[in-house]
Amino acid sequence: MAHLRAFTLIELTVVTAIIVIITGVVLANNNRFGGQVLLQNLAYDIALSIREAQVNGISVARFGSDATFGAGYGVDFNLSNPNVYTLFGDISGNGLYDCASPGSSSCELVTATTISPGYKVQSLCVTPGQGAESCDGISKLDILFKRPEPDAWISVNGDSCITVSSYCEESARIVLSSPRGDTVSVVIEANGQISVSSN
Repeated sequence: MAHLRAFTLIELTVVTAIIVIITGVVLANNNRFGGQVLLQNLAYDIALSIREAQVNGISVARFGSDATFGAGYGVDFNLSNPNVYTLFGDISGNGLYDCASPGSSSCELVTATTISPGYKVQSLCVTPGQGAESCDGISKLDILFKRPEPDAWISVNGDSCITVSSYCEESARIVLSSPRGDTVSVVIEANGQISVSSN
């Protein structure tokens, strides 16, 4: 007659502990991976909004109560509200987002997009024509597109690139961050190229 051997309490405790540790490691990595995917998706959403402004700007989409066809289109980023970015139609012609009172005929708002909680625009950086990239002191970034060229007009801190060409920047980088501190960037070149890059 064969004797059956059962597991002891210590063996069961050790096996349970190993399973708990492995499950914890897998879930922690899965959560981090999910956060990175959401951050990448946010970066691509912003890049697509910028591309939408570019397409509207060069195709001369109608904007405003007077059905203006000549308005440029742009995207505004403002670190005073890092959870929102704005697609606008530039009826004033200055290349900047102007909206003293939302809902008024002078407001250039097309759509304002709210970023998912915990994710935000961390910083705004620009590269001048002859110099190195700088992120210091930049709180507002306006990127405008107007016909007939797909080029980007990049204005910083309310200084209009349209009215004073020396204010134009060669490229801009929007740094986005996740709740875990991961970052990714959306890069816009003056020639109209838009890309997403990991930092």
